[in-house]
Amino acid sequence: MLNTPGDAKVCGHQRVPSDSKEFLEVTKRDALRLLENDLDRLLLSAMPERRASLQQEMARFVDLFRRFLQEEGPSIDWDKIQKLPENAVMDYSKLKSPNTDKVQMMLDKLVVVKLNGGLGTSMGCHGPKSVIPVRSDLTFLDLTVQQIEHLNKTYNANVPLVLMNSFNTDEDTEKIIRKYKGFRVQIYTFNQSCFPRICRESFLPIAKDCNVDKDIEAWYPPGHGDFYDTFRNSDLLKQFIDEGREYCFLSNIDNLGATVDLNILNKLVGEECLDKPVEFVMEVTDKTRADVKGGTLIQFENKLRLLEIAQVPKERVDEFKSVKTFKFFNTNNIWAKLDAIDRVCRHHTLNMEIIVNNKTLENGLRVVQLETAVGAAMKCFDGSIGINVPRSRFLPVKKTSDLFLVMSNLYNLKNGSLVMSPQRMFPTTPLVKLGENHFGKVKEFLGRFANIPDIIELDHLTVSGDVTFGRGVSLRGTVIIIANHGDRIDIPAGAILENKIVSGNMRILDH
Repeated sequence: MLNTPGDAKVCGHQRVPSDSKEFLEVTKRDALRLLENDLDRLLLSAMPERRASLQQEMARFVDLFRRFLQEEGPSIDWDKIQKLPENAVMDYSKLKSPNTDKVQMMLDKLVVVKLNGGLGTSMGCHGPKSVIPVRSDLTFLDLTVQQIEHLNKTYNANVPLVLMNSFNTDEDTEKIIRKYKGFRVQIYTFNQSCFPRICRESFLPIAKDCNVDKDIEAWYPPGHGDFYDTFRNSDLLKQFIDEGREYCFLSNIDNLGATVDLNILNKLVGEECLDKPVEFVMEVTDKTRADVKGGTLIQFENKLRLLEIAQVPKERVDEFKSVKTFKFFNTNNIWAKLDAIDRVCRHHTLNMEIIVNNKTLENGLRVVQLETAVGAAMKCFDGSIGINVPRSRFLPVKKTSDLFLVMSNLYNLKNGSLVMSPQRMFPTTPLVKLGENHFGKVKEFLGRFANIPDIIELDHLTVSGDVTFGRGVSLRGTVIIIANHGDRIDIPAGAILENKIVSGNMRILDH
């Protein structure tokens, strides 16, 4: 396939175009053609019954690769960023609560989607991240099911839960969800795409055949921007539209603050909805110094869109990180109109910025993953808005320092939702930094606490080195505990540390 007579003309000793732009164009055409040839070869190794669906998947990958080759420089001209229009971001506090008798009708128009493609490996766990216990031995998935069952029971509704799995999490998730059979929640799953990793030097797939299980390192799930096409191709989108459902609420399964919000739903399908429907809502929240890398909302070419740090020219990164210039960041809680998703997929008007994720595999091979982000589709929908929500709707668990917060007495568990304790005097969460070497993995982290300290009055905690905590410890104000290399610090049971620095030789100083 690679040496057809037609190919020879391109690969032979023809004169290299002198114009560098023309040379680049020829190089790009060659790269695309060689990739397509390689993918054709891979498809021949697939089982005949899988070939049609794989062909569809590879066509999407080729389209992504083609756009990657065509893109030159940042997708945003910085000088053309416009000021956010006054009505672009709504204040959550201005939203009205629905009348109780309307809630059932509203919920029956909703589908809840959770992004469930990630593994727990970064926190030292095996299998899907959604099955890590986070509170009272309940996992992310347990809490999600509890939340939706509570909604369905309270309002006699039938909100379905949809899990977007990846090839990494699908098999394990299917086994786990069997235990929810008796719950009042209908659970559906579908798989996002499985794309080939490409070699950074040759731009060709590193996979030798289509057997993903045989060489799992050669494949990757291409980010949550893949949601729209795979959701539609799964036929679930059509099913829900036929049932009369109108919106989906989509969020990361590890964001414990992303619960169904009736005030936002009221704005979309209830008494507060506008004459012209809102097709896309991005929940944003106020940026703090801890969120400077998070995507933000901008107005560009008269459209509201997501700006990620990867799209920012190097010389403008400090400006992007400024809390004054860009006040909001994206929580990745998205509300989207189902028939609008169908339309943009059908008309091929989805155009999300490509995230180039360079990785080095364990064998030293450098590969490229081409990904997209679900929020980047915002500009492809009509009537998109942002809603500035309370910080409590953004409670992700990415590291053990986040797990420390959600396991603590800072939160109470109520019907699967975490609610901040009324004893906390201010609504912000403490800033917690736990050393990666000793606290990075869940098992190690849990082994260092007899139980999670009382942190109701904590502002800031930094722990570094070989440190353990006894039972009933209380941390208040700013606490810094640093065990030097070779030293060990054991915080005794019942200790109260308020504005203290604990150094390697166990001296306790006022902060």
